[in-house]
Amino acid sequence: MLKKVALSLFLVITLAVIAVLSIAATRPATYHVERSQSMGATPEVVFAVVNDLHRFREWSPWQKLDPAMKVTFEGPSSGVGASYSWVGNDQVGEGRMTTTDATPPGSLTQKLEFLKPFKSECMVHFTIAPENDGSRVTWAIDGNNNYVSKVMCLFVSMDSMMGKDFVSGLANLKQVAEAEPPPAAPGTQASASGMSAPAKP
Repeated sequence: MLKKVALSLFLVITLAVIAVLSIAATRPATYHVERSQSMGATPEVVFAVVNDLHRFREWSPWQKLDPAMKVTFEGPSSGVGASYSWVGNDQVGEGRMTTTDATPPGSLTQKLEFLKPFKSECMVHFTIAPENDGSRVTWAIDGNNNYVSKVMCLFVSMDSMMGKDFVSGLANLKQVAEAEPPPAAPGTQASASGMSAPAKP
């Protein structure tokens, strides 16, 4: 009797696994996630913050998941070739992001490489457009769904999983960018008192 029950249970589990794997195979080969946020800072100011990888921890939605994560930088602090690597706990894993294109003040592209807990690569895009007296910032990510990702997407969508982090990160970026001093007007220079003065010829 117990053997029959065990065999029936084994068959049910096997059929369920086969069904999940079969359905997963039909999932899209790529994914795209994006979120946008209006900010009361000019595109130039927002771009300067996003472009400087040394400032990423100021607005990263993942920093609070492991405040003790180890971070290293390579290349310039901003612009093409700037690289940010991290090693953290199970929640943040290990990876690296590298700026591959920087076109001020409207767009920035980064290659994002996840090394742990699983390996994958994707591209991250920031689009910064003028909006009224400020900006509208769009944070997007594009990548390929391997078989593991396809199985995961049956239980939780990539959009809902990453979208909430993008919303949180953009809210952080809004606070940081809006707290930045406005750029000096052309033809002026900052005085010792912090006031702008006409630049000397």
